[in-house]
Amino acid sequence: MDILEAKQVVIKAGHELLKAGLIVRTWGNISCRVSDTQFVITPSGRAYEDLTPDDIVLVNIADCSYDGDVKPSSEKGIHASCYQLRPDCNFVIHTHQANASIVSALGYDINSLKEEHSAIIGSDVPCAAYGLPGTGKLRQGVIDALNRSKSKAIILAHHGAVCVGSDYDDAFKVASTLEDVCEKYIADRCSEVSGKAVETLSGVKDYIKSVFTSDASYKAQKEFAPIDSERNGETITIFKDGAEVVKLNVNSGSAIGGGEKPESADLHLAIYKKREDVNFIHHSHNEYVKAISMQGKKMKPLLDDFAQLIGPTVKCAVFDNSSAKKVVKALGNKNAVLLKDNGAICVAGTKYDAEAIEIVMDKGCKTLVGANLYSGVKAINAIEANLMRIIYKMKYSKKAGK
Repeated sequence: MDILEAKQVVIKAGHELLKAGLIVRTWGNISCRVSDTQFVITPSGRAYEDLTPDDIVLVNIADCSYDGDVKPSSEKGIHASCYQLRPDCNFVIHTHQANASIVSALGYDINSLKEEHSAIIGSDVPCAAYGLPGTGKLRQGVIDALNRSKSKAIILAHHGAVCVGSDYDDAFKVASTLEDVCEKYIADRCSEVSGKAVETLSGVKDYIKSVFTSDASYKAQKEFAPIDSERNGETITIFKDGAEVVKLNVNSGSAIGGGEKPESADLHLAIYKKREDVNFIHHSHNEYVKAISMQGKKMKPLLDDFAQLIGPTVKCAVFDNSSAKKVVKALGNKNAVLLKDNGAICVAGTKYDAEAIEIVMDKGCKTLVGANLYSGVKAINAIEANLMRIIYKMKYSKKAGK
């Protein structure tokens, strides 16, 4: 394929994968073969919406070398291996798509697919052994999976998926079908465990909630309406359902120019007073986050992106009007804290970053919902989780400083 044409297809793929929800933000990577010796791939850390042909990098399959100042994706080695080992492969999509990510935390192969799914993907979906992002160990895990299976989809343990195809349309169909396969895999397990017919992840979530709330130690906490807030100097603006409801003075907590103060506003004020680095707070009340908050336990990362963006642990605290300090203490210097029976608080320096925390928190909670159906599912070990968090913060701070 002509290099410019290949770059344009990659850009188109980025737009369509974003629209389909298979890729989010700058996460994941896409490539297209242009010859037996080269492929083009998305750059590292750039938004798909804004990509131009000049941003797409031409890479040599043999050694992953490239020319120019634009840095290709750190997972270029995985793409190169796909092209080396699959001569019929001309397009590769690496995603952190939600349902595949849930299965990735289990570390299991999917060994039987419905006929309609196997016609697109193959007879199975292998799970590649775990390796830290961007490492040779991760690449080797993919190579091993490619060698032991003819599947067009590979699950990456604790990470996501790699989908290959003869062209973009084929690879996109594989990625989309993989979400259906993984949802069915988890739902079937829930049916087996619960003894009831479960067909969707929402049904799995409802079952797990029933398990949490039926525990003898479960004590329901009062629910309260979620709000968001943004700091600007000494003023914070409170939002509910996206609409501004009141402005408050950070120091006194009093309303500026009228308006009713929501019951959880004092929690937001307490966080701002403790954390100078926080300028936006988002209260995630997503159904999966709320379900996990009912468990009332500390979360550990089952996925790489959770460890990177949020950290090696997320604590759970009870909040009422007299316990804001307890929540602030549980939050510490992290980017999220679970509120018992009330979802999670996600904090960051900007609205954009707080929304990213929410996305990863949501996926992390979905993954934990699925993991609760199995015994022996282990989190990423603390050393690797801390290492990913440190590296992520260093890289992000450098980008933010440009």
